Amino acid sequence: MSDMPVVMGLNATDLVANQMVELATIGVNGLETYSCFNKTIIYGYAYKNNSTHLSFPSSGRWCSSSYRCLATQSSLMMTWEEKQRFDVEAADLLVKELRKSFNSGKTKSYEWRKSQIESIAKMVEEKEKEITEALYKDLSKPETESFVSEISMSKGSCKLALEELKSWMNPEKAKTSLTTYPSSAEIVSEPLGVVLIISAWNYPFLLSLDPVIGAIAAGNAVVLKPSEIAPATSSLLAELIAEYLDKSTIRVVEGAVAETSALLEQKWDKIFYTGGERVGRIIMSAAAKHLTPVILELGGKCPALVDSNINLQVAARRIIAGKWVCNNGQACIAVDYIITTKQFAPKLIDALRQEVEEFFGKDPMGSKDISRIVNSFHFNRLASLLDEDKVSNKIVYGGQKDENQLKISPTILLDVPEDSLIMKEEIFGPLLPIVTVEKIEDGFEVIKSKPKPLAAYLFSDDEQMKKDFVQNVSAGGMLVNDTILHLTVSSLPFGGVGESGMGAYHGKFSFDAFSHKKGVLYRSFDGDATTRFQIVRLSKDEYQDK
Repeated sequence: MSDMPVVMGLNATDLVANQMVELATIGVNGLETYSCFNKTIIYGYAYKNNSTHLSFPSSGRWCSSSYRCLATQSSLMMTWEEKQRFDVEAADLLVKELRKSFNSGKTKSYEWRKSQIESIAKMVEEKEKEITEALYKDLSKPETESFVSEISMSKGSCKLALEELKSWMNPEKAKTSLTTYPSSAEIVSEPLGVVLIISAWNYPFLLSLDPVIGAIAAGNAVVLKPSEIAPATSSLLAELIAEYLDKSTIRVVEGAVAETSALLEQKWDKIFYTGGERVGRIIMSAAAKHLTPVILELGGKCPALVDSNINLQVAARRIIAGKWVCNNGQACIAVDYIITTKQFAPKLIDALRQEVEEFFGKDPMGSKDISRIVNSFHFNRLASLLDEDKVSNKIVYGGQKDENQLKISPTILLDVPEDSLIMKEEIFGPLLPIVTVEKIEDGFEVIKSKPKPLAAYLFSDDEQMKKDFVQNVSAGGMLVNDTILHLTVSSLPFGGVGESGMGAYHGKFSFDAFSHKKGVLYRSFDGDATTRFQIVRLSKDEYQDK
C-alpha cells in the first residue's frame, strides 16, 4: 500500500522531471480534482509558526493551456521538502499543545471567550478591505456580495454571541421527581475540548469563521483548516487569526490532502466539516476510528416548487437571488432545480429571463455583479453537465461559456431527462433545470424520489399547499415564498438531514453544537428515607405494597 494519502481512489503524487511538477490530487475540502481534463494546478507551500501556508506560485498566473508551471529544480525540491513538514507527527504535536492549553482551563472562562470573539469582530472590522480583495481573487466575488454574505454575517454572528454569551453559559434548571425529593437539578454546558473545523471554498470567510465563533463561545480550543481551493482567503485567515487571536488555543493549518489527512489521523473532541457528500463520508470514517462526533454540513439538490397562483415577478427575483446572485449558484442552499406545471413553465421562463437581464444586463457574461466559477475543474465539470447529448438541446436561455475567464452565464434548461447527470448530481453552479409536471402536487413525488436536500423552497399562495409541503417534504430547512434567507435567522437551526448532513449550527445552535450538555443532580443530607435502603430486602409483592 502506498504511503501517500489516498482519497477516493487517487494517490497524491508529485512528479519532479524536466523542472516541472504536476500535483494530481483530490482536495479533501470538496470534489476538487487538480489533474482532471489534463489540467493541473500547482500550489506552493511556506511555513510560519508551525502552520502550513498554501499559495499559488509567485508568478501568479497560469503558464500554459495545460496549466503546467515551471520552476527551478532547487526551488521545487525546497517546496517538496517544506511540504513534508506538516505530517502526522506535526499534527499530533499541535493537538497535544492545544489540549494542554485547554486542560489548563483558560478557555472555560467567560472573559477568555468574550475577548476572543471581540477580537474576531475587531479583525473583521479592521480588515474588511483585505477580506474583500481575497474573496475577489478567489471567486471574483462582487464587493457587495462579499459584504452582505460574508463580512456582514460574520459581524452578526460575533454581535449575537457577545450579547447572549452569559445566558448561553448559564446552567439550565431542570425538574426533579418525587423519587429524588428533596433535590434540585440543572443542565451544565461544558466545552468538548479540542475541535477541528474544516471549511469550504464557496464562502471561504464566513464558513470558516461562523463555526469558529460557536466553538470559541462554547469554550473550546480550535484548529481551523480553510479550503485550499480559495488560497487567497485561506492565507489571509491564517495571517489574521495568528495576529488577532490567542495562538495557544486557536490555530490555522493550511494545505491540501496531506495536511488534512494528517489532521484526520488525530483524536479530536469534535469535527465540523462543510463540503461535499463524498468527502463527508471520508471525514466520518476517519472520525469513527476515535469515536469522534461530527457535524457534516453537506448539500444536495435543493428544489423550488413553483405554483401558478403567485406574484410572478417577485418570485422570479427571489429565485434569481437564491441562484445566480448567490455566488453564481456555487452555494449549498442555492436553488438546484425548479418544478412547475407544463402550463405555467413558459410564463416562469419569460419572467426569469426578464429579471436576469434586470440583475445582470443583456450580457451577463460581461457583468461585474456575478461571481466566476472557482477553478478549471469545476468549470469543466459544469460544462460536461451542459454538453451531455440529451441535455444540450434543452437550453432555453443562456448557455454561454468562457473557459479563459472561468465564466458560465445564467442558464435555464427545460425538461432535461431524469437520468441525465444534471438531474442526478448537485449542480453547484449557474445551471437551472426546470422540471414540468401535470399537477403541482406531483412535484412532491419528484422531490421525494431524490436524497433529502439541505433546503427546499415553495412558492405558493395556497395555504393547504404550504401545510402539505411542510408536512410531506423532508429537508434540512425550508422557506416558503423566498429562497436562502432562512439561514440568516439565528433562532433557526441550520443543518442537513440524511445525505445532506447531520447536526446543526447558527446562533445558540452553534454554541450547543460544540458543548456537552451535562446533567447534574444536587441532594442534601436531609430528608433521608430509610425505605430506600430496605428495598433490597423486599420481595416484588412487598415492594408494590409499599
